Amino acid sequence: MSTLEAPEDPHFEENNTPRWKKIKDALEAQEIEIIQKILGEATVDDQRRIISRLSLDEREQLCKLLPIEETAQLFEHLIEEQATELLEEMPADVAADVIEELPADLSGDLLREIDEKNSTAILAEIDDSEESAELLERSKFAWDCAGGLMSDRVVSFPETTTVQEVLTDLGEHSEDYSDADVQYFYVVDSGQKLTGVLALRTLVLSKRNTAISDLMIQDPMSVSVDATLEELEDFFEEKNYLGFPVVDDQGKLRGLISRGDLNEALSDRQTEGYLKSSGIVGGEELRSMPLKDRCLRRLAWLGPNILLNLLAASVIAAHEETLQAVIALAIFLPMVSDMSGCSGNQAVAVSIRELTLGVIQPRDYMRVLFKEGLLGINNGIVLGIVLGVIAAIWKDSVYLGVVVGSALALNTILSVLLGGLIPLALKKLKVDPALASSPILTTCTDMCGFFLVLSVASLFLTQLT
Repeated sequence: MSTLEAPEDPHFEENNTPRWKKIKDALEAQEIEIIQKILGEATVDDQRRIISRLSLDEREQLCKLLPIEETAQLFEHLIEEQATELLEEMPADVAADVIEELPADLSGDLLREIDEKNSTAILAEIDDSEESAELLERSKFAWDCAGGLMSDRVVSFPETTTVQEVLTDLGEHSEDYSDADVQYFYVVDSGQKLTGVLALRTLVLSKRNTAISDLMIQDPMSVSVDATLEELEDFFEEKNYLGFPVVDDQGKLRGLISRGDLNEALSDRQTEGYLKSSGIVGGEELRSMPLKDRCLRRLAWLGPNILLNLLAASVIAAHEETLQAVIALAIFLPMVSDMSGCSGNQAVAVSIRELTLGVIQPRDYMRVLFKEGLLGINNGIVLGIVLGVIAAIWKDSVYLGVVVGSALALNTILSVLLGGLIPLALKKLKVDPALASSPILTTCTDMCGFFLVLSVASLFLTQLT
């Protein structure tokens, strides 16, 4: 899609009218040419911003006005949440036309994300029963396995094909191969099983009447459709290739997975984990989503946190007299809980990562306990001494330094132990560690931090006052 040289802020044109506003006006006036011009000149990021500013009804209207090919092109650039939302609102026959125009990997992703009722209705509208069956099978793959990530843009030829026949086919169907990786060709037998791989250079420099089976590298490396993201990451790290063919249990060639596909999936998983740890329940959230849905997603995480924070507050209430007698403690209470929480969250991150990689399992809690315990003791002592010295000098009280420093040291040890173990416990209970670990850890470190500071302070109350 072409782009024009844009002003400093590409969201605006020379007259400072936002592009999304022009699209709205054009939709109201049914001026399809203006819409096509604006979208044609917009970058991919601009298109996403434009769609985000339109209401759901306006997006539906936009898709109805645009030709199917242009609607599909727009879908390729949209964020998955935006695309699935639109797909679910379209009539099944229109959605089916769009799905057929999209690359198979993207079609499978979108069908996987929409509800089963809509996906079934869409597949029923696809005339080609074989294509419908392939899309249905593809949509059943998890998004983070080879089957869900692979592209169908893989070039393959039967073993009996000659060099001349391959070159002729490439020339006659050059447009079909323009989006495919044609550095390598894959060779299959009569049952579509992968038997070899052939480099383009070898093909071009060989005699034209030679069968490609005589030139191919036999038994090429491949990955299974069920290969997990971690297995794919290890595979690409071990073998410095740009891509690998994907085969099913019978060895049939199903697609191609590239290093770019893997990197994008790893980035998506990292983003998903970050959103969960930040309390965004239910997947990705965009501000273009309905307000009710956004509120419910956030409240599902924030609501239970009220109860958890009340527990932490109850510890302070139980030591109210000590806090009133030594008001300086109020300065250091949040510091102790926050520093300990940071240490615990580091342990949480390592445990979640190791669980994801399969390095540890819930039954390995003793190993985690030992490793995090050693680290917690070392870091706790260092942090406790540093904060204790600061507190003693700042408030001119050695006893205050002892109280604050020892509380931080003990709470750091406890927090890294909990941070290492909580994800394992949640995994054992079949609860997503990325979603629940942080609030549980925060509550525990707050409660323990407040309790330790105020309890130790009570022991030295005479010296502190």
